[in-house]
Amino acid sequence: MKKSIKTILALAVAAITILFASPVVSQDKPADNMQILREKIKADKKLLVAADMRLTESEAKAFWPVYEQYQDELFLLRTRTVKLINDYAEAYEKMTNDKAKTLLDELMKIDSLGVKLREAYLPKFRQVLPEVKVVRYYQIENKINAALMYELAANIPLMKAAQ
Repeated sequence: MKKSIKTILALAVAAITILFASPVVSQDKPADNMQILREKIKADKKLLVAADMRLTESEAKAFWPVYEQYQDELFLLRTRTVKLINDYAEAYEKMTNDKAKTLLDELMKIDSLGVKLREAYLPKFRQVLPEVKVVRYYQIENKINAALMYELAANIPLMKAAQ
């Protein structure tokens, strides 16, 4: 059974939204099931990072605030990625060269901002951790990101060939 582009892209957006959920929960309305799931995944990611980092008590005290700040900024990039995927889904059936260019330009901006964000946080992580653990943290983040990108790539179809 062939899935529609909208279904495939909706699944991809759901994956990225869940994996990189916003840390902010509205105070004036109860959390829904999706928000609970997002928070659980965010907590599970943090537990995974914690287990793999093997931080001392003093390292943990200094590391986690920087980690949370980094995750908040990373979420802003993930939000742009979700918008890009939605824009792609909307234009997929009637893609124009102009729209394809706009989408690719936005992808390049997001990728560039991701590199700049990692570079900007490098000195912050270096202030709170020994270099070996900074490298280890960046490896963990890279593996998590690679897994996410793999899932997205597997579920987002290639752009249709020009006719």
